[in-house]
Amino acid sequence: MVLRALAFSLCLAGAAVAASTPASPVQAASPAATPLAVVEQFHTAMKRGDAAAVAALMADDAVIYEQGWVEVSKDEYVTGHLPGDIAYSVGMTDQVISRRISTSGSFAVVMTQSRTTGTHEGKPVDRGTTETMVLKRTKGVWLIAHIHWSSHATKA
Repeated sequence: MVLRALAFSLCLAGAAVAASTPASPVQAASPAATPLAVVEQFHTAMKRGDAAAVAALMADDAVIYEQGWVEVSKDEYVTGHLPGDIAYSVGMTDQVISRRISTSGSFAVVMTQSRTTGTHEGKPVDRGTTETMVLKRTKGVWLIAHIHWSSHATKA
Protein backbone atom coordinates (compact mmCIF):
# COMPACT_ATOMS: atom_id res chain seq x y z
CA MET A 1 0.00 0.00 0.00
CA VAL A 2 2.88 2.37 0.84
CA LEU A 3 4.43 1.66 -2.57
CA ARG A 4 1.16 2.49 -4.33
CA ALA A 5 0.89 5.75 -2.38
CA LEU A 6 4.50 6.60 -3.32
CA ALA A 7 3.89 5.79 -6.96
CA PHE A 8 0.71 7.87 -6.99
CA SER A 9 2.54 10.80 -5.33
CA LEU A 10 5.33 10.58 -7.88
CA CYS A 11 2.79 10.52 -10.69
CA LEU A 12 1.14 13.64 -9.32
CA ALA A 13 4.52 15.37 -8.97
CA GLY A 14 5.39 14.37 -12.52
CA ALA A 15 2.03 15.65 -13.74
CA ALA A 16 2.63 19.04 -12.20
CA VAL A 17 6.09 19.25 -13.75
CA ALA A 18 5.15 17.84 -17.14
CA ALA A 19 1.99 19.90 -17.54
CA SER A 20 3.81 23.22 -17.55
CA THR A 21 5.62 22.83 -20.90
CA PRO A 22 4.83 20.76 -24.00
CA ALA A 23 7.03 17.79 -24.86
CA SER A 24 9.94 18.01 -27.27
CA PRO A 25 9.01 17.55 -30.94
CA VAL A 26 12.08 15.31 -31.36
CA GLN A 27 11.15 11.86 -30.10
CA ALA A 28 13.31 8.76 -30.39
CA ALA A 29 10.75 6.37 -28.92
CA SER A 30 8.21 4.69 -31.13
CA PRO A 31 4.54 5.36 -30.29
CA ALA A 32 4.13 1.72 -29.30
CA ALA A 33 7.07 1.83 -26.86
CA THR A 34 6.30 1.02 -23.26
CA PRO A 35 7.58 3.06 -20.31
CA LEU A 36 10.09 0.28 -19.60
CA ALA A 37 11.28 0.34 -23.23
CA VAL A 38 11.88 4.10 -22.97
CA VAL A 39 13.89 3.66 -19.74
CA GLU A 40 15.94 0.91 -21.39
CA GLN A 41 16.48 3.07 -24.52
CA PHE A 42 17.65 5.89 -22.24
CA HIS A 43 20.28 3.70 -20.59
CA THR A 44 21.40 2.18 -23.90
CA ALA A 45 21.87 5.66 -25.35
CA MET A 46 23.87 6.69 -22.25
CA LYS A 47 26.18 3.69 -22.58
CA ARG A 48 26.87 4.38 -26.24
CA GLY A 49 27.49 8.07 -25.53
CA ASP A 50 24.55 9.33 -27.60
CA ALA A 51 23.50 12.58 -25.88
CA ALA A 52 21.00 13.44 -28.64
CA ALA A 53 19.17 10.13 -28.18
CA VAL A 54 19.13 10.60 -24.38
CA ALA A 55 17.67 14.09 -24.78
CA ALA A 56 15.07 12.92 -27.31
CA LEU A 57 13.59 10.58 -24.69
CA MET A 58 13.04 13.42 -22.21
CA ALA A 59 10.29 16.02 -21.93
CA ASP A 60 11.55 19.59 -22.31
CA ASP A 61 10.53 20.35 -18.73
CA ALA A 62 11.98 17.17 -17.22
CA VAL A 63 13.34 17.59 -13.70
CA ILE A 64 16.41 15.59 -12.65
CA TYR A 65 17.38 14.92 -9.01
CA GLU A 66 20.83 13.42 -8.69
CA GLN A 67 22.77 12.98 -5.46
CA GLY A 68 21.13 16.10 -4.00
CA TRP A 69 21.52 18.25 -7.13
CA VAL A 70 18.58 19.51 -9.18
CA GLU A 71 18.27 20.37 -12.85
CA VAL A 72 14.91 21.86 -13.78
CA SER A 73 14.81 21.26 -17.53
CA LYS A 74 16.11 18.97 -20.24
CA ASP A 75 18.30 21.81 -21.57
CA GLU A 76 19.83 22.40 -18.14
CA TYR A 77 20.60 18.68 -17.81
CA VAL A 78 21.96 18.35 -21.36
CA THR A 79 24.35 21.28 -20.85
CA GLY A 80 25.08 20.37 -17.21
CA HIS A 81 25.41 16.84 -15.88
CA LEU A 82 24.65 14.80 -19.01
CA PRO A 83 28.23 14.77 -20.39
CA GLY A 84 29.54 13.61 -17.01
CA ASP A 85 26.76 11.05 -16.64
CA ILE A 86 27.60 9.65 -20.08
CA ALA A 87 31.34 9.48 -19.26
CA TYR A 88 30.48 7.62 -16.05
CA SER A 89 27.91 5.31 -17.67
CA VAL A 90 30.20 4.21 -20.51
CA GLY A 91 32.53 2.45 -18.05
CA MET A 92 29.83 0.83 -15.92
CA THR A 93 27.89 -2.41 -15.86
CA ASP A 94 24.46 -2.30 -14.24
CA GLN A 95 22.83 -5.39 -12.77
CA VAL A 96 19.13 -4.84 -12.11
CA ILE A 97 18.21 -6.29 -8.72
CA SER A 98 14.54 -5.30 -8.75
CA ARG A 99 12.24 -3.21 -10.87
CA ARG A 100 8.66 -2.11 -10.31
CA ILE A 101 6.49 -0.45 -12.91
CA SER A 102 3.19 1.27 -12.23
CA THR A 103 1.08 2.87 -14.95
CA SER A 104 -2.04 4.96 -14.54
CA GLY A 105 -3.50 6.71 -17.55
CA SER A 106 -0.88 8.91 -19.17
CA PHE A 107 1.64 8.54 -16.33
CA ALA A 108 4.01 5.75 -15.40
CA VAL A 109 6.62 5.22 -12.70
CA VAL A 110 9.58 2.89 -13.19
CA MET A 111 11.50 2.20 -9.96
CA THR A 112 14.77 0.29 -10.23
CA GLN A 113 17.32 -0.98 -7.75
CA SER A 114 20.60 -2.12 -9.24
CA ARG A 115 24.27 -2.70 -8.61
CA THR A 116 26.68 -0.62 -10.65
CA THR A 117 30.25 -1.81 -11.12
CA GLY A 118 33.12 -0.75 -13.32
CA THR A 119 35.93 1.79 -13.46
CA HIS A 120 35.63 5.57 -13.61
CA GLU A 121 38.63 7.90 -13.88
CA GLY A 122 40.90 4.94 -13.11
CA LYS A 123 39.11 4.04 -9.87
CA PRO A 124 36.99 0.95 -9.23
CA VAL A 125 33.27 1.52 -8.68
CA ASP A 126 30.89 -0.79 -6.79
CA ARG A 127 27.68 0.98 -5.83
CA GLY A 128 24.12 0.14 -4.93
CA THR A 129 21.89 2.45 -6.98
CA THR A 130 18.27 3.47 -7.02
CA GLU A 131 16.48 5.14 -9.88
CA THR A 132 12.95 6.45 -10.16
CA MET A 133 11.69 7.64 -13.53
CA VAL A 134 8.29 9.25 -14.02
CA LEU A 135 7.09 9.17 -17.62
CA LYS A 136 4.24 11.00 -19.28
CA ARG A 137 2.51 9.89 -22.46
CA THR A 138 2.27 12.92 -24.74
CA LYS A 139 0.85 12.72 -28.26
CA GLY A 140 1.08 8.92 -28.06
CA VAL A 141 4.74 8.84 -26.98
CA TRP A 142 6.16 8.13 -23.54
CA LEU A 143 8.69 10.78 -22.44
CA ILE A 144 10.70 11.00 -19.24
CA ALA A 145 9.32 13.81 -17.06
CA HIS A 146 11.36 13.17 -13.92
CA ILE A 147 14.43 11.20 -12.89
CA HIS A 148 15.68 10.67 -9.34
CA TRP A 149 19.00 8.90 -8.87
CA SER A 150 20.91 8.04 -5.73
CA SER A 151 23.61 5.57 -4.84
CA HIS A 152 25.87 4.34 -2.08
CA ALA A 153 29.07 2.32 -1.84
CA THR A 154 28.35 -1.38 -1.39
CA LYS A 155 29.56 -3.07 1.75
CA ALA A 156 32.79 -5.00 1.34
